[in-house]
Amino acid sequence: MIIIIERALLFIILLRVISGSIEISAAALMYKFNDLEKAFYINSMLALVGPIILVVTTGIALSGLTDKISLTRMICLFGGIVLILFSLKSK
Repeated sequence: MIIIIERALLFIILLRVISGSIEISAAALMYKFNDLEKAFYINSMLALVGPIILVVTTGIALSGLTDKISLTRMICLFGGIVLILFSLKSK
C-alpha cells in the first residue's frame, strides 16, 4: 500500500523532527557540560528555535490551505501567533 502525503505536510513533519532533534541534542550538551551557566546559555539559544519553527510550520500549513481557508481567518491565525510571541517577550 502506497501512502501519498502532501508536500506541505511532509515539510512540517520534517521541521518538527529537526526541531525535536535539536532539543534532544541540547539536553545532551547540557548533560555533557554539567555546568549551570552553559546550560542556561544553551537553553537561551533554544528559545530562538521554538518560535521560528512555530512561525515557519504555520506558514507552510496556511500556504497549503490557501484554497480551503479565508483570508480573514489566515490573518487571525497569524495575529494569534504574533500575540503569543509578544506575550513571551513582555514582562
